[in-house]
Amino acid sequence: MTRHFLTTTALLLIAGAAHAACPAMTLADDQGIAPGAFPQQYDLEEFESAAGCEMEFSANPEIAELNAAIQGNPELPPLAERLPSEPLVVVPYDAIGTYGGTFDALSNATEAGTSDFLSVRHVNLVRYADDLATIVPNVAKSWEWNDDFTELTMTLREGHKWSDGAPFTSEDVRFYFENLALDSNIIEKPRDYVLAGGEPIEVEVIDDQTFKLILAAPKPGLLAHFATSYAQPFQPAHFLGQFHPDLADDADARAAEYGFENGYEAINFYYGASDWTDTPSPMLRDPAKAETLPYATQPTLESHIYVADTTEGRKLVANPYFFQVDTTGQQLPYISRQDEVYKNDNEVRVLALVNGEVDYKSQSLQLPSAPILLENQEKGGYTIQLKPTIALPAFSFNVTSTDETKREVFNNIDFRRAMSLAINRDELNEIAFFGLGTPQTYLGFSPVPEFAAEFIDAGTGYDPEQAKAMLDEIGMVDADGDGFRDLPNGEKITLNLQFSTQGIGGEVVELVSQYWADVGMNTTVKEVTPDEYRAAQSANELDVQIWQQGTPVAIALGSSERFVPPYGSYFDHRVGMSWAEWIDSDGASGIEPPQYAKDMIDDINAFQQAIPGSDEAAEIGKRIAKNFADNMLFIGTVNAPAPIYVRNGLKNVPEFQTWSYEYYRTYPYRPTQWFLAEDN
Repeated sequence: MTRHFLTTTALLLIAGAAHAACPAMTLADDQGIAPGAFPQQYDLEEFESAAGCEMEFSANPEIAELNAAIQGNPELPPLAERLPSEPLVVVPYDAIGTYGGTFDALSNATEAGTSDFLSVRHVNLVRYADDLATIVPNVAKSWEWNDDFTELTMTLREGHKWSDGAPFTSEDVRFYFENLALDSNIIEKPRDYVLAGGEPIEVEVIDDQTFKLILAAPKPGLLAHFATSYAQPFQPAHFLGQFHPDLADDADARAAEYGFENGYEAINFYYGASDWTDTPSPMLRDPAKAETLPYATQPTLESHIYVADTTEGRKLVANPYFFQVDTTGQQLPYISRQDEVYKNDNEVRVLALVNGEVDYKSQSLQLPSAPILLENQEKGGYTIQLKPTIALPAFSFNVTSTDETKREVFNNIDFRRAMSLAINRDELNEIAFFGLGTPQTYLGFSPVPEFAAEFIDAGTGYDPEQAKAMLDEIGMVDADGDGFRDLPNGEKITLNLQFSTQGIGGEVVELVSQYWADVGMNTTVKEVTPDEYRAAQSANELDVQIWQQGTPVAIALGSSERFVPPYGSYFDHRVGMSWAEWIDSDGASGIEPPQYAKDMIDDINAFQQAIPGSDEAAEIGKRIAKNFADNMLFIGTVNAPAPIYVRNGLKNVPEFQTWSYEYYRTYPYRPTQWFLAEDN
């Protein structure tokens, strides 16, 4: 079938049709066209067959100007050479969009509170549809499991290209696994999601568009991991590979031409030695060097790419090679530019929202900010969606503290239970969450599945007298008469409650601090930046860790990160750092974890290998939930809704199902088809 590629101007000259031969189908007006195999999208031929049309493609009129802003990109070839031969056809929610404008985003700081904005441009092999239940194609065109979930065969889109025009192929997947994720010179310790049964996932390249992931043990949740994770299992081998000594004999020499000590240093300079795709670009790491490099940032498959990066914010432009089109053949994204501004103070961020300076915001918005945001909706020209959260605010004590006396106390289950009993969750709900939440313990899985429901209230009762008696019993009494309890050896202890509003509302921390003071624990409260908090946490310096925590079952099937010491990444709770060291070193260093922690490792491995939804999976999952309830490594508080902010000029934004990081924020809601009704 012949494909037609026309400019927007040429399309407008076609008599009686502004958008080519295919109908302007939207979810609001389906034009009588039958749905495809997956909700809200089609393969090209599938759509043409269903609509009885022959699609004509068009591009953003500004695309040449946008491309010129991308350092290193060559002049643009025709659109026919930029789109895949099998582009993904995206059905807009309400209207066929218009091109142009600048999306204004607001984050806390570099690598702090930025995942919200990152999710607007994010892509992965697959994604969850906005029902948060159906996995649909994205970068990958299709996939197929073998019978025992040990081989996953995936097919890419023919003709798909990186943002610099280089072909995207199966080799880019193999490069990620073999030369980045499993190379200790790049990532010191392999992430759980590149392992199965504790062994590295192998990649078999079948052809340019087809590859097979071979697993040492069943891992049916791997697909859900791809659908939700920021970690993209593909990287530009044509670019980063030229600096990899295993792939290029002259890798070190080539890197030296650009002022690097060796090839690995060059890769780390671009890739950031991390799967976190929002690390500072070379433009921020070393602006002077970035100007002399072939690219200011590595090529991407995302909808937008960096063209400026400073400590004040970042600027991006639309990817001229993006692989999606709307139902009329317009290449997505609709929005030409994105500007991200950093404001680390919560009150300053809220003021910017009230003034209508931002197009969309969710991350770092907590329920206590909802009243002022709701009150100013009409004046500010925005709408607030109050949506359920998946994670709940949780407190955890550092069970591998470097202070042996504190470590002994924090490892005492009666201490953790006492601190939980001291929290008045009903009052906390009324004051901090306006009565809209539900007191809840932390069970690992969130939302709480049926197999774990019987434990949802475990340890959440309010009994300060019982808490005092338990603290007395373990020897934490007021030895010096200053009104506060001391450690069993008589040393003073103050619980320093450092927190960031990105992870929890300040009102929650203040109230919990008071509840603990009421049972005799000396406490202080200090708000810090996310970066300060995470640095102290990862250095094993915090006595108490405070952040939201929660993992849907689907995600737990693909990643065991929150079930295995230290129980989270750099961005989560990391309450068992030395336990993790003991495990990683096979007991050569670190602190040996207790049996319940070892049992949970075995159980999460078994859970991931079981058939999802089976009786076996439910039985294992119940053991995991009971383990969390019994041992209370994480003290849950209240699960409550949180606000999502959308400026009224931003169109095609649906009602979100949840306020959550767990399904990767905006990713299920297809931001590439969002558009601006007027320029910002």
